[in-house]
Amino acid sequence: MSDAMDDSGFPVKLIERRLIAEGTMAFHFAKPSQFVFTPGQFVDLTLLQPSETDAAGNSRAFSIASAPHEDTIMVATRLRDTAFKRELQRMPIGSIVRMEGPFGKLVLHSDQTRPAVLVAGGIGITPFRSMVVHAAQQQSPQRLVLFYSNRRPEDAAFLDELQSLQDKNRHYSFVGTMTEPEKSLHAWRGETGYLNAGLLSKYLAEIDKPMYYVVGPPGMVTALRTILKDAHVEDTDIRIEKFAGY
Repeated sequence: MSDAMDDSGFPVKLIERRLIAEGTMAFHFAKPSQFVFTPGQFVDLTLLQPSETDAAGNSRAFSIASAPHEDTIMVATRLRDTAFKRELQRMPIGSIVRMEGPFGKLVLHSDQTRPAVLVAGGIGITPFRSMVVHAAQQQSPQRLVLFYSNRRPEDAAFLDELQSLQDKNRHYSFVGTMTEPEKSLHAWRGETGYLNAGLLSKYLAEIDKPMYYVVGPPGMVTALRTILKDAHVEDTDIRIEKFAGY
């Protein structure tokens, strides 16, 4: 199979898929030799001759969850009942999809002396997984703090990995919070409740100093932006991306 790029993207092969949380699946695609991206960017995936489709069409945008040094291009998504996602789940391993990209400017700022605070809700974690895995591999000196909100631990994709990365990167801290821990079958010893100014202040000595990256459901992103602006964070220091379900 040729992996030559053209105006319509390039073909990539599905080589693995696996559940990474309740109702969330990761898809690994073979990485073309010339594919280069920066953590935080996304790709467009187009299904080729799907067995079903709907009004939303056969293409979707996905943040890249894998890090640049990893062998595959990984994306992850909630398994909503749509034609596109049903097709993704049942297509045979070895199937080909068209990929375009990378796109997007939600990448870490270049000044590594300035901390970055990453705030994720649900599947909004995908671009940040790429960032923190890459930072650990590169032994980056940049201070990274990741806040990650889910209903229960069972819903939190990459949870164990994101926690354990603290052992590989002394400049990285993880703060998980669960909004419905009482509905979990597992004990949760981390924070509880929604992300708010109090939780941010508990882990950030100077809330107005870092650069913020906020990714998640539209309601969460809007609320966090308001919280940060009320805490005197400059609007230019808040970078957001809203993940709506499809």
